[in-house]
Amino acid sequence: MRIIVTGGAGYIGSACVELLCDSGHDVLVIDNLREGHRGAVDPRAGLEVMDLREGLRLVEVLRGHETEAVIHYAADVLVGESMSNPAKYYRNNLVGGLNLLEAMVAAEVPKLVFSSTCATYGIPGTVPIDESCPQYPVSPYGHSKLAFEGMVSWFAKAHGMTPVVFRYFNAAGASARFGEDHREETHLIPNVLQVALGKRASVEIFGMDYETPDGSAVRDYVHVCDLAEIHRRAVERDVEGAFNLGTGRGYSVLEVIETCRRVTGHEIPVARGQRRTGDPPVLVASSAKAASILDWAPAADLEEMVRSAWAWHKAHPEGYGD
Repeated sequence: MRIIVTGGAGYIGSACVELLCDSGHDVLVIDNLREGHRGAVDPRAGLEVMDLREGLRLVEVLRGHETEAVIHYAADVLVGESMSNPAKYYRNNLVGGLNLLEAMVAAEVPKLVFSSTCATYGIPGTVPIDESCPQYPVSPYGHSKLAFEGMVSWFAKAHGMTPVVFRYFNAAGASARFGEDHREETHLIPNVLQVALGKRASVEIFGMDYETPDGSAVRDYVHVCDLAEIHRRAVERDVEGAFNLGTGRGYSVLEVIETCRRVTGHEIPVARGQRRTGDPPVLVASSAKAASILDWAPAADLEEMVRSAWAWHKAHPEGYGD
């Protein structure tokens, strides 16, 4: 298939592009490289450096590639920043997304796979979280993703698109070639591994007074290569709908740190901080729908995720170096 991947120079997008190329697809990445990295783009894929807000150019690119499907990762994703600068998130995640949908209509591209987030659920009333859980986001980031989900639904009704929405929980790990290198790192595992690499003195734990077994927050981690695999299945199969993606197993912050200590052989000191506003105590996915419809079962456990991430960070101590 001829596939465009927006945000394909980012963390999750790069792993997906690699797998799509391995599978014989013709892939073009669209990325403005503001957060992504040129070195994260598989050399077998093309790269168009542009912003999704360039509407007319976007139509030309989709038509020129004779695009059959779009996988849409491109977005701003920092929850804390969205609280202080909501306009940035609505401008990039919604206006850019609207341009993409209009360009897909103009270029007659029928298939969209959208990278959404469990942040659309806010603080859930029940755990594990399935797709019937009410969506009440508590940040502009989560709300921008939910609003775009609504746009996708209405465009599908009006124009006959076939949309798939994936609500990720916590992506982790790395492929052998591509890993996690954010200019502002907010994810737990890479921050812990930076301590093991000697780049940080300690890792901060945000809240130790949650109603969880050890007092630290619990999250569901899923390997980035498992996420890439379900995106491949979504573009290759006649399927649509919204799906939660996680392992169904939660790990506390302290459990993650202990796993990193075991894998790296480093002590990894911790600093105890205050809770962050809007952080739920537990976020764990039910991925039963993805298992049933897409035959998807994540293969990697937490230790495998940490081992793959540690291997990549040791090989790339300065990330992509750009």
